[in-house]
Amino acid sequence: MATYGQLNADNLTSSTGGVISPNITSLRNRIINGAMVIDQRNSGASVAVTGNTGQMAVDRFLLTVFGSGTGRFTAQQSTTVPVGFYNSLSATVTTADSSPSSAYAYSIAQIIEGLNVLDLGWGTSNASTVTLSFWVRSSVTGTFPIVITNNNLDRTYGATYTINSANTFQYITITIPGDTTGTWAKNNTAGINIQFGLGGGSSRTVSTGWQANAGATTQTNVTGCTQLIATNGATFYLTGVQLEVGTQATSFDYRPYTTELQLCQRYYWKNIFTVGVGPYTVSSTSNGSNIGIYIPNPVYMRASPTTATSISNSNYDSSGPTSGNWVLNQPYTQNATKTGTVVVNSIGDATGVFFSFTGATFSVQPTGINGNGVYISASSEL
Repeated sequence: MATYGQLNADNLTSSTGGVISPNITSLRNRIINGAMVIDQRNSGASVAVTGNTGQMAVDRFLLTVFGSGTGRFTAQQSTTVPVGFYNSLSATVTTADSSPSSAYAYSIAQIIEGLNVLDLGWGTSNASTVTLSFWVRSSVTGTFPIVITNNNLDRTYGATYTINSANTFQYITITIPGDTTGTWAKNNTAGINIQFGLGGGSSRTVSTGWQANAGATTQTNVTGCTQLIATNGATFYLTGVQLEVGTQATSFDYRPYTTELQLCQRYYWKNIFTVGVGPYTVSSTSNGSNIGIYIPNPVYMRASPTTATSISNSNYDSSGPTSGNWVLNQPYTQNATKTGTVVVNSIGDATGVFFSFTGATFSVQPTGINGNGVYISASSEL
């Protein structure tokens, strides 16, 4: 069941109870980064979402083209917002798919870790009812889909909401009865997958309410819904996303920025260092051929991450040691765990830098990579 509202004249509340006021609590809102304020990967830059790929436009919100769909869109953090918010996620159709084929689908999604929803009791007779609320704006009016699935993709809930006015933010609430059947993860894997559909073919389309999904594919569309992807240049904005226990939406659960960042860093973090300054310092080599340093993760990550660094031999110079002819090869990561990563530089005859060495050994510093400095990142996204 969906309800809709517009901002009242005082610009502080919505007509359906969407009070916009700071409310610092625990994880009442099971959505992370629902106000779209954290964007570690892109810093507000646009990303292109192409066939059979997914991109994080802001932290924890995945934009996906399923099944090599021919439609294309770009997405980014935006400052087009309703009163009370600073950021939204915006998506713009750059290549229309006027009639998506059966397996094609387009969506914005957040996958909630099972540990953050285990108390809901889904899959048992004590399953809790939850309410999803959010602010949405689109250049296309009509009925739009919300699809919820479990990790096995064999349980699905379909719901719809209506955008009545083009290019106007509306406050939407949807109450979802807890699923008393099915298997819902209660560990560090995918617990609840929430899809904001932008269009989809017949094999990606479900009816409203709870149902079995025998096809075990990601569903993004609900029968009879508008296909946003069919309109070239169409825009879609989303912010203030909240999922909470109960039958009524409450005020958006604003959390301190640092808290929200740390919640995001469980799944991804990126550390950018100043151009011309070595990001890490050691006083001597660890052995005759390699230098290693342990980099702790800022928080305990969901799983052992995939790591990356911007450094390449062609982008960096190094100064020689005070004696001998040692320089540094391109670094690599190893032994990445939930708590940290070891970064290793082998000593050889190539250039490339990652460490600043002190004392009587030698000094090596980055000269910059595309003007953005050195970074190291780690990802354990669901």
